[in-house]
Amino acid sequence: MQLLDNRVRPYAWGSRTTIAALLGREVPAPHPEAELWLGAHPGDPSAIVAADGTARSLVEVLAEDPIGQLGQAVVGRWGDRLPFLLKVLAAEEPLSLQAHPSAVQAAEGYAREEKAGIAREAGNRNYPDPTAKPELLCALTEFHALAGFRSPARTVELLRAIETPALAGYVDLLAGEPDREGLRALFTTWITLPQPAIDALLPDLLDACVTHVKEHGEFELECRTALELGERYPGDTGVLAALLLNRLVLQAGEAIFLPAGNLHTYLHGTAIEVLANSDNVLRGGLTPKHVDVPELLRVLDFGFGDMTVCTGEPAGPRRVYRTPAPEFELSRIEWAPDEPRAEVKLEGGVPRVMVCVEGGVRVAAVDGRELSLGRGQSMWLPALDPDVVLAPVGDSPVRLFAATVGGATAGVSSL
Repeated sequence: MQLLDNRVRPYAWGSRTTIAALLGREVPAPHPEAELWLGAHPGDPSAIVAADGTARSLVEVLAEDPIGQLGQAVVGRWGDRLPFLLKVLAAEEPLSLQAHPSAVQAAEGYAREEKAGIAREAGNRNYPDPTAKPELLCALTEFHALAGFRSPARTVELLRAIETPALAGYVDLLAGEPDREGLRALFTTWITLPQPAIDALLPDLLDACVTHVKEHGEFELECRTALELGERYPGDTGVLAALLLNRLVLQAGEAIFLPAGNLHTYLHGTAIEVLANSDNVLRGGLTPKHVDVPELLRVLDFGFGDMTVCTGEPAGPRRVYRTPAPEFELSRIEWAPDEPRAEVKLEGGVPRVMVCVEGGVRVAAVDGRELSLGRGQSMWLPALDPDVVLAPVGDSPVRLFAATVGGATAGVSSL
């Protein structure tokens, strides 16, 4: 078990304070910091820090000893690639409207773009990785998001509440076919509208949203979101598409799972995100970056309904967020000052990445080795390591997250 040194992604929608404060650096940061990557993605791998202070890329360490670092079962399924990536995400502004491909779609798209000779770092590259990108997002603060298509019947009610003469025909399109195909038809129509049509439609629609907000109508939150997006991305068809999605407000500890094809955007807040080790993104708007509408339509899932919000399965000071994704599983481990400070045992045999976001924790291996994690620090536990026991340091609140492969929590217990 060794400490990690991790990379920060400076996207424009990031925060100048959140990640800098977590890492104990000067606040505000000189530029927006959006994501802290903890793992072994080739684009920005973490480094393992030895006791003497030297550092080596986790990608190199895995390549040299995949069985020891990842375990036979992981290597048998994913080769020498760590199947998951852990992130701290700090959204000060909305991300792009996006979806991620399935495993089959990712492999096909990657092969197609490789054959076409598109550089993996090119701005118009959709598939820098040949793998799927399901993800789980767990809020650290109040977190605002749009995710998954809302029930068409409910969306018709929203659109009727802000209907304008130019919008009426589109509302009728969905009302006449309130199902997956109706959503597909309306979304496809909106996202392919020529710019003059968008420019003619949006002003009156946003004016209707202003009126709805002033009257404290039933869809006030959705209308406020449309207005915020319209101000930030004037003339962007993503403002229309956002009206079709579930508007979510997550509290700390609440999480959502986003499978392949789920259309979403994160609006504001800080969260832990665990995902398959991939950077494949198909964008549909709300961004100056590359938007590939035909490819987005190929991967979108037009299933609909409320997004499931979970808080994890409890087991002492630990909560486990289980998903259908075999690549990852996330655990949240917390000790409050007024609760029992039971230790937590993690059995060896699987790779893990842990990050402490509050307080401090002592990690003791059964072979006598010991390592402490403070706020903002993280560590790598390879498969070859023996069992470890986690114990809070001091009486202050402690919160950390551990990511591993799916199904690995059969080997976790509270002492």
